[in-house]
Amino acid sequence: MSDQDNGRAGRTPGDPHADEHKMRFLYTLRSRGVTDQRVLDAMERIDRGAFVRGHFEDRSYEDTPLPIGCGQTISQPSVVGLMTQALEVGPRDTVLEVGTGSGYQAAVLSLLCRRVLTVDRHRRLVNEAEALFRQLGLTNITARVADGSRGLPEQAPFDRIMVTAAAEDPPGPLLSQLKIGGIMVLPVGQSDAVQTLIRVTRTAEGFRYDELRQVRFVPLVEGLGQT
Repeated sequence: MSDQDNGRAGRTPGDPHADEHKMRFLYTLRSRGVTDQRVLDAMERIDRGAFVRGHFEDRSYEDTPLPIGCGQTISQPSVVGLMTQALEVGPRDTVLEVGTGSGYQAAVLSLLCRRVLTVDRHRRLVNEAEALFRQLGLTNITARVADGSRGLPEQAPFDRIMVTAAAEDPPGPLLSQLKIGGIMVLPVGQSDAVQTLIRVTRTAEGFRYDELRQVRFVPLVEGLGQT
């Protein structure tokens, strides 16, 4: 892993092109619909390069998903920004993230809320993400190995829930763990087809569903992984 000590969206601390990389990165986010200044500030501070490993490191700042191991991917930055923006995270919120993956999304969320609980079915990914969180000084993230489709009922209810893997329908356990007034953002649809990113808002009368855009994510799988 390289560039892990650099907490901003440049290449390395001594990179003469760091400012150019950062400006281009932020321009791409804005041009693709990420306009919330708090989200942009958080994504400027969290260096995506710290979360991309191996020979894909040179592509860290491209707006594209990249492999990270265990058959998973790190989402493209514009999708991370749009999902975070849609979640409307407040500084006092507790957020559940389903699908830790590289840890990049949780790191961005951690700058916007009081606490992030993130779960993944792959122990290897959780361990690697935890190490990065410690290195970056992100002390308000708790990462656990768990079946994300079941959420964390012992910690519920949550102000916000983000799911970074696609289910055919919003999982019932996650809906039940959302506070009244809470928001969940997740992709839904068949894993081998184009999916739809939706925002679910829980009201006193039930749930409101808003379609946001088409996306493509790895499937949400029940149970724990082998690694």
